[in-house]
Amino acid sequence: MTHLLTLPTPTRRRRGHAMARVGALLLALAASTASTTVSAHGDVTPQAVDTTGLPPLGKEWRAENPFRANEPAAKIGTSAYNQNCARCHGLEAISGGIAPDLRKLDNECATQKDAAKKAACVKEIDEFYLTTVRQGRTRNGAVYMPPFEGVMNQEAMWAIKAYLETRRDKPL
Repeated sequence: MTHLLTLPTPTRRRRGHAMARVGALLLALAASTASTTVSAHGDVTPQAVDTTGLPPLGKEWRAENPFRANEPAAKIGTSAYNQNCARCHGLEAISGGIAPDLRKLDNECATQKDAAKKAACVKEIDEFYLTTVRQGRTRNGAVYMPPFEGVMNQEAMWAIKAYLETRRDKPL
């Protein structure tokens, strides 16, 4: 930095302006990257899911997954996941880092030895999952996950959960 002090005044000024331009460019680049990252989660167009073949669940939302271990539901859930979730949560539910890795969603429950604690854990995770899918996730005005209520019925949402349970990360 001492060499700047020995330069004639016009050269110092030009370097100062150049540094200011570089700083402004870096700031603009950082801002555009941040806005792209935020909008990457918010510009998803949810796709309707064909749930033909699944029993209708009615208008009341279920607190727990009625399609757990239901193979036809998991198959429909696979397609629904690929259409609506894989973009952010990764193919086959293996996250690339953009959004949470959904294979780990209920790992804590899967390793629970006590049956009552395991049932309570599963119910809690099901409620968390359904609330998140229905309402989406927004933080500080940025949409991290769009709401799917009104686009997907509860049969589709629970079918996706049935699929995710087949993808569970095997705990050590």
